[in-house]
Amino acid sequence: MNRNKMKKPIAKRAVDFLMTAALPLLMPYSLIGEAAHEWIGMGMFLLFAAHLVLNRKWIGSLGKGRWPAYRTVQTVIVALCFLTMVGLMASGTILSNHLFSGLHIRGQNAPARQVHMAGSFWGFVFMSLHLGLHWGMVLNALRQPAGIQAWLLRVLGWLTAAYGAYAFFKRGFPDYLLLQTHFLFLDYEEPILFFFLDYLTIMGLFIFCAHYGGRLLHRKKTILKKDD
Repeated sequence: MNRNKMKKPIAKRAVDFLMTAALPLLMPYSLIGEAAHEWIGMGMFLLFAAHLVLNRKWIGSLGKGRWPAYRTVQTVIVALCFLTMVGLMASGTILSNHLFSGLHIRGQNAPARQVHMAGSFWGFVFMSLHLGLHWGMVLNALRQPAGIQAWLLRVLGWLTAAYGAYAFFKRGFPDYLLLQTHFLFLDYEEPILFFFLDYLTIMGLFIFCAHYGGRLLHRKKTILKKDD
């Protein structure tokens, strides 16, 4: 096998893992510090660009073949991830006090802050859904070499999703998604670990929904093929 072909799956996994790790780190803006937030955000944007390059074959195939429900949903989610990432980068550049402070962009802070707030939370949702559509590969990796039983993974998935639904409202996600509030409210006396655990379970909720939703779409496609 070509050495470059062997390296590509490893690069894909590394990029995907780093993006998944960076996603919850970007949410507690003032808890991790302004400069750290900007650096992690820039890293996320570069990782997203690398993700697109590594998956350019899939992007190039969009004009070919049929468009069943699963492919349509997957493509719409990818497009929404792209739009939110571009919006976050543009608004983040305007709001920057460190990486891009030398650009001296002034007068657009209020709309940029709204775009950045909405993009942060919607991007969190869309990227979690995108990850969930590919969660089967993660489960297979856990089941095979690690030997974890399928029933245990299902139980963990249900428990994570159940708590994630609770944390979704506890952390005020609906208000942020609908721009009912323009600032992130944080409890500075709360250990930051609790914040991350809640956001990880919210991510888990959307991964869970996308994973089982994707399976239903695949099942529907199989049934339709049999009927044909």
